[in-house]
Amino acid sequence: MATVEIEYCVPCGFLSRAMDIQRTLLTTFGEQLEAVTLKTGADGIFVVRFDGEVVYDKSADGFDVDEIVRYVRTQL
Repeated sequence: MATVEIEYCVPCGFLSRAMDIQRTLLTTFGEQLEAVTLKTGADGIFVVRFDGEVVYDKSADGFDVDEIVRYVRTQL
C-alpha cells in the first residue's frame, strides 16, 4: 500500500493546511492508503511526498489540493 507524508513548517503555521490535505486524502482514499503522516519542519517547508516522491513543494508549485488529490488518484 501507498504512503503519503506531509512535511510542514510549524513556525509558519502550516499545520491547518497540512491537516486539510491529510483529511482530504484519507476521506477520498482511506482504504487504499497505508498512512498519511504529518512531519514537522521549519524554514517555510511544505512538501507532500507520495511513496517518497515529491508531489508538491511550496517553493516550486502553486498550492492546489485538487492537484495533489488527482496525482494520488493516478498513482493508486
